[in-house]
Amino acid sequence: MTGTARSTVVRDVTLRDGLQLTGGLLDVDTKAALVRTLLAAGVTELEIGSMARGDLVPPMANSLELIEALTPEELEHCWIWVATPRHVAKAAAAGARNFQYCFSASDAHNKANIGRLTEDSLAAMPDAVAHAEAVGGRLELCLATAFTCPFDGAVDPDRVLEIVADPRTAGSVDVVLADTLGQAYPGQVAELFAAAAHPAGERRLVFHGHDTWGMGVANALAAVGAGAAMVDGALGGLGGCPFAPGASGNTATEDLLFALRPGWLTPARFGALVDAGNGLLAELGETSRSRAAEGAASNAEAFPWVNRTTVQNPDGALG
Repeated sequence: MTGTARSTVVRDVTLRDGLQLTGGLLDVDTKAALVRTLLAAGVTELEIGSMARGDLVPPMANSLELIEALTPEELEHCWIWVATPRHVAKAAAAGARNFQYCFSASDAHNKANIGRLTEDSLAAMPDAVAHAEAVGGRLELCLATAFTCPFDGAVDPDRVLEIVADPRTAGSVDVVLADTLGQAYPGQVAELFAAAAHPAGERRLVFHGHDTWGMGVANALAAVGAGAAMVDGALGGLGGCPFAPGASGNTATEDLLFALRPGWLTPARFGALVDAGNGLLAELGETSRSRAAEGAASNAEAFPWVNRTTVQNPDGALG
């Protein structure tokens, strides 16, 4: 478990899923600065925005402008949430090359979140893949409500596995299984990820979790133990889906990093990320839900993860 955990990628989704429920719109310069802070600290994959309509999800209204403000090298590390082939085309025109094509395993949530049935989203996926491949990009399949739906309750695991195995998803590079409501428990997560390994084939398995019931880190560890190569988190545990009643914040990036200890993580780099999260939360007027960030502020002076130095530009930041 230790070796697997240390090689697990922790993707930070603060700038998309983390900001969705905050209400306000951060300016492009602030968002771009956070992208660069996260990359400099050692985070290699980020989700930075969404092609959702700005009138429906106001914090995402300047996502295209953010894409345009980043360099091609920075964008290599950045993912954009999309729900239609047209979304992919628009984001690609702005410079994006990594696309998270998301729809729900449950029809009820897909209609609330995207406005169509799950089958409609699935049928359009090959076109989305084609748009991504046309610009040399990558597209991942993201299945929301892979465990429970806010409207229909428990989701049949066989339904999730059928979608993963569907030939129309074959062009994706990753399979993201999302605990959208944070209602899953570790044994359930481990079982679904173990079952998904065969239909996923060579595609990377990714866990997107929320911490509503306090199981965020435990579920992420269970997913990693069952084959997940990447897990998602947001600074301070920010986030939630505006179209999923009962959803709360993402699992905190700080907590995932402290638990998984990826090979690049040092106390200094961890401190830089804690500082970044605390600064963002203060600007937003939000309260941190990260227990690891709370621990980093303790007076346990003999513990190196508390005695930290903010790192502005660690060696090998993007390497």
